[in-house]
Amino acid sequence: MNDHDEPAPRPAPDEGEPTQPIAPSAAAPSWTPPAGPRPVAPPPPWAGYGAPPTAPLPPPDPAHRRARPSGWVWPTVAALALVVGVLGGYGGSVLHDELAERDPGTVSAGLAGVDLVELPPLDGEEGSVAAVAQALLPSTVQILAQVDGEGGATGSGFVLDKQGHIVTNNHVVADATRGDDSITIVDQDGSRYSAEVVGRSPVYDLAVLYAEDAKDLTPAALGASQALRVGETVVAIGSPLGLSSTVTAGIVSALQRPVTTGDSANDSSYINAVQTDAAINPGNSGGPLVNLRGQVVGVNSAIATTGGTLLGSESGNIGVGFAIPIEQVRITADQILRTGEARYPVIGAKVQTGRREGAGAEIDSVMAGSPAEDSGLRAGDLVVAIDGERVSDGIALIVAIRTHQPGETVEFTVLRDGEERRVEVELDSEVG
Repeated sequence: MNDHDEPAPRPAPDEGEPTQPIAPSAAAPSWTPPAGPRPVAPPPPWAGYGAPPTAPLPPPDPAHRRARPSGWVWPTVAALALVVGVLGGYGGSVLHDELAERDPGTVSAGLAGVDLVELPPLDGEEGSVAAVAQALLPSTVQILAQVDGEGGATGSGFVLDKQGHIVTNNHVVADATRGDDSITIVDQDGSRYSAEVVGRSPVYDLAVLYAEDAKDLTPAALGASQALRVGETVVAIGSPLGLSSTVTAGIVSALQRPVTTGDSANDSSYINAVQTDAAINPGNSGGPLVNLRGQVVGVNSAIATTGGTLLGSESGNIGVGFAIPIEQVRITADQILRTGEARYPVIGAKVQTGRREGAGAEIDSVMAGSPAEDSGLRAGDLVVAIDGERVSDGIALIVAIRTHQPGETVEFTVLRDGEERRVEVELDSEVG
């Protein structure tokens, strides 16, 4: 919830596993840890309280780029820890004139001002993994981001429109060196294009790039994650371990899974994720998750890993991956194209996130003059539902709030002094 809606410090925990980084991929299939110990960031104030939220991303080295995301504990798998998907460790003349006059890559009309593909390239009868691969590989790119003038993060992305915009994860390009040629996209044929960041959202772990010379690339068709069903076949495309144009397939394992990744309480990414067992590894970050009609339904962003391993060791797919729903991608990409930045909703309260007991989310404190205070929320209130949908814990509350938009009014169901109350809160916004 940012500095007005951030996880609050909490009392000492008795469960949870340490998180570990996912290294960015190397250019070759081999995956050897770098020599020497990795620096370990000092523990955050909440360290040791239940499942840790997030940990800082260590600086990358030329061969590997690592991220240190937050962990969490599912009720039935106490040792499972979330790892940020540094999976990726590893219109015409009028529009052209507008792009030249404004900040490079921005478009005043947002998504309405670019050429998107909405119709699925495949019908229900044609749908197969092979057909999806043929349709989407030309729209999927590898992303190489230099850090301090050297090879850094390696991730994936997909072509958003016919104007040269690419969607990827924020964590793939967050630390890219400023300047020309620091970010390169590589298409299916191996052609390289220089790209720059139009805008980033650490909160939603999304970024939009602009490659002026990549306007001939094929845009991916955008679908709807809300139409997915558990058990439905999906396809993940990207560059795991630096192996470009790699296709894996699996099913939708779960929907609306609250997941948190990131490197600090202030810019953690809280995702209402699509969960899949399609193999996702370092380098897949930012790549598309696609249905059998050839439409992008999510952006691959995080994986789960068993906890307890040493910092600096490698981790890969164990069949639990997470993708940002395409509906959120549309919203965030539209904001970035319009203004170069993204916004997210806040209420102006802190909530405990270290415990996942299923009883609700406890409000730790309320900021003066905030929407939370104006609505009558108080410290100690236990939020059990938003707009009638059950809230199990602090992470679920943050995720539920961030699926709405600033300016919307949402109804909180809270327990106070043993009584159930309903409180309406008008959401404010922050940049992030």
